Parts: sequence; structure tokens; C-alpha cells
Amino acid sequence: MLSAGFELLLLGVCCLWCPAQGSEEAEYVTCGSVVKLLNTRHNVRLHSHDVKYGSGSGQQSVTGVEASDDANSYWRIRGKVNDDCRRGEPIKCGQTIRLTHVNTGKNLHSHHFSSPLSNNQEVSAFGENGEGDDLDTWTVQCSDSAWEREDTVRFKHVGTSVYLTITGEQYSHPIKGQREVHGMTSANAHNYWKVMEGVFIKPSLPPGTARHDEL
Repeated sequence: MLSAGFELLLLGVCCLWCPAQGSEEAEYVTCGSVVKLLNTRHNVRLHSHDVKYGSGSGQQSVTGVEASDDANSYWRIRGKVNDDCRRGEPIKCGQTIRLTHVNTGKNLHSHHFSSPLSNNQEVSAFGENGEGDDLDTWTVQCSDSAWEREDTVRFKHVGTSVYLTITGEQYSHPIKGQREVHGMTSANAHNYWKVMEGVFIKPSLPPGTARHDEL
């Protein structure tokens, strides 16, 4: 059996853009989907890598990158601990999720450390093989009953009530040009996100029904 981390790595390497077809539900972002998330104000994608912060928590850093083809920008959408969402089920507005970084198996995380450039709240990647703690959960804020692919949405951190945000600060060596990702208490134009490239899992069909795009 593949470990969770290795399975995530395979998806990150092999999958690019695989839109589901033939279903009204295809317009939704669904549980289990692997996606890139674009900050619409700054036109950069949510990113992580095996580079640790030199201050604050010292955990794996999370940044924003301009490149659309970087394999380190894939995130898997999962339910919260002990209440996992069903594979292929549309994510509801107001639902609590985890975002797991595909290539490292760590979860998008925040806590009461200061971010290195803007002195807002640090956002990091934390855990092993997709398992971290209760500070890995985020609420999806969107405008309808479920998260549609064309929507811009916000992610509000459950544990500390900050929004996942980019305001444009740029790092120098060793991740020159990448943007700081941090948490802010205010909802504003800097914390809107939209799904871009990815693998969108179709909703489950009744037992015995054939599916031609099963991963």
C-alpha cells in the first residue's frame, strides 16, 4: 500500500489539468480534488517547498509564486480531522477543510507567530503525511451554497480567525521574488483566492455505476 505522502507525491507529479465532464456537478470544487489556488489581487499561486522559516516557528514556509507550472503549488482538499468529507462531494460554503501540500504531505497551518516580512500572522505548512493538528483547519467563505470553480473565495483560519492573505511583500535569497503568505484579521481584496489548474474529482455515482474518469 502506498503511504499517504508518496500517493500525494505521485498526484503532484503526474496530474495537470483534468476537468470533469458530463455532469452539472463538474462546476464545483470537490473533496479530494488536487488544485492550485491563485490569489486574484496579486496573481500568484499558493506554494510551499522544503524551505523552513528562519524566524518564528521555523516550520516549512508557505509563499506565493508567479509561475503557473510549478509542481510545488498543488494542494489536496480534505475534510477536517474525524469528519472527513466524502471523495467527490462538493465543498459547501462555510465548510471546514484542510489543504494538504501534495509534494511534502504537510497541511496549510497558522498560529500566533509573526510573519517574517509584514509582521502579520505566520502561515506555514505543518504535519507529516497529511496529519497535523487542529490548527490546520480553514473555513471556506463563498457566496452560494457550494464552492464553484469560477468563484473567488476566502479561507478563514478556524483556530485564530485570520484570513489567508498576500499583500505583496517579496522574499530575497534563497526564495527570491516569492511573496509572503500570512494571516490578517480583516476581510479585504488581498485575501480572495480562485482555483486554477488541478484534478477535480467528480461526485460519487450510485454503486455499480461505471465511471470512466476514476483516478
